[in-house]
Amino acid sequence: MSTTLFNLTGKTALITGATHGLGMAMAMGLGNAGATLVINGASSQEKLDNAVAQYKSAGLNAHGYLFDVTDEAQVMDNIAKIESEVGHIDILVNNAGIIKRVPLEEMEVSEFEQVIKVDLVSPFIVSKHVVKGMIARKAGKIINICSMMTELGRNTVGAYASAKGGLKMLTKNMATEWAKHNIQTNGIGPGYFATEQTKPIRVDGHPFNDFIVGRTPAGRWGDPDDLQGAAIFLASDASRFVNGQIIYVDGGILATIGKPANES
Repeated sequence: MSTTLFNLTGKTALITGATHGLGMAMAMGLGNAGATLVINGASSQEKLDNAVAQYKSAGLNAHGYLFDVTDEAQVMDNIAKIESEVGHIDILVNNAGIIKRVPLEEMEVSEFEQVIKVDLVSPFIVSKHVVKGMIARKAGKIINICSMMTELGRNTVGAYASAKGGLKMLTKNMATEWAKHNIQTNGIGPGYFATEQTKPIRVDGHPFNDFIVGRTPAGRWGDPDDLQGAAIFLASDASRFVNGQIIYVDGGILATIGKPANES
């Protein structure tokens, strides 16, 4: 198979929330495959500038835009700027997200609504305005970052799971409506990954570390770079007839019911 299928040279990719973590890892993968990167952040200009500097130090063509993905006016203004200053958006990765770990009976309605707004409404807002150019060009790739909580429940993450479950169905409906325009909309569902956020619990003997390692058939936490292959595949011509699918990059967790604690 020709490697040109996975070549993203000449393509521009907008990745929301890619100033750190898994978003940065996926963006690095797209950039190394040839894409021009447009990095979105919302917390601070300094953090965004530092992230763009990291991409550039890796030899990648990267641009940063600070805006709130839940604010439709900001989204519209910045998409117009991106298209004017960088070029039309060929690939959109809706990665920005938050999680609030609160038991449902203790969670404030405002907290629940905030998670839904960031994790589910913002992919709709950003996609709605990016896809108009894709429809006009009859080409585009949209990748929604889902989760294992798209399929499973877990204590204290009810709002997050609700949003990610909804994002799966939004992905399928985007594919249903936009496939006729040669736009492929798919999702990636990461499992448990070794990030700065999980570092405190990724030590031998920690109950959650032992649970994840034992629950994962691969027997380890994911490395953020493990997401790059799926991102490149879904952003490239290699997936031109793949639509409405969620690829779970989880080391096999969703494939098994698990095993008894005393089983090797």
